[in-house]
Amino acid sequence: MPWHARLQLDYRREGERTVARFAHDGPLRILQSIYPEGAAVCHNVLVHPPGGLVGGDTLQVEVNAAAGTHGLVTTPGASRFYRSEGESAVQDVRVCLAAGARLEWLPLEALYYSGCRAENRLHLELAPGAQLLGWDVAALGLPQAGQPFVRGSVLQHLELQGAWLERGRIAADDRRLLDGPLGLAGHRCIASLFLAAGEELPRPQREELLERARAVLQEHPLAATAGATAPGPRVLVVRVLAPMVEPALQLLKAVRRAWRPLLWQRDAADPRGWGA
Repeated sequence: MPWHARLQLDYRREGERTVARFAHDGPLRILQSIYPEGAAVCHNVLVHPPGGLVGGDTLQVEVNAAAGTHGLVTTPGASRFYRSEGESAVQDVRVCLAAGARLEWLPLEALYYSGCRAENRLHLELAPGAQLLGWDVAALGLPQAGQPFVRGSVLQHLELQGAWLERGRIAADDRRLLDGPLGLAGHRCIASLFLAAGEELPRPQREELLERARAVLQEHPLAATAGATAPGPRVLVVRVLAPMVEPALQLLKAVRRAWRPLLWQRDAADPRGWGA
């Protein structure tokens, strides 16, 4: 029987503290809030106890952040989309940030097993002054374990309402996309780090952030397959192709460490529970 799970996570201010309240239906949970940076930033871990999705499963996550809050959401491990013979497995995340709110949406990688039918959607609605720093890390198959991505498809949808839309389908039988020099060129990990804002970022700030990101990329072994761009005045994106997840995540974490002090005057420390 398919799993259908829904979680609503709300961030609110109580004095100087950002607090999280959540309600859930089905196997989707938020662990205890922690404050490694002090009261202003609330860290949470999103947990899906079954550990993966099969055909017909649906995960719906709704995050709302009130004015002046700062939340950080990550996961304890990879999300997994397993083989399906029929319906798609769907993860649908919708984020709504009020004026001046900040959210860091930092789930660990999504693993797409051969034969999966997966849809992974992230929809952002940001009020003026709100900012979201997030990423999407997709791994196609498990080539290091002898399980290449040879069947199935993945639909990815990233959208900042009114400003930015990236939507693409990766089919396992599309060899020109997977292996061609204008496609993934044989890489099986696709990763993006993005800064989304509720209003135009000042040009000097955009340029400074891009310069800092490019300096990080230049020193990394994946420099030849990575780049930093501004697809619009409200969005900055760092993209990377890699043969596997670990070096791609390492690179995105390094750019996040470089950006966070510039954006919010916050230390660049990683959340608890992340590896090196």
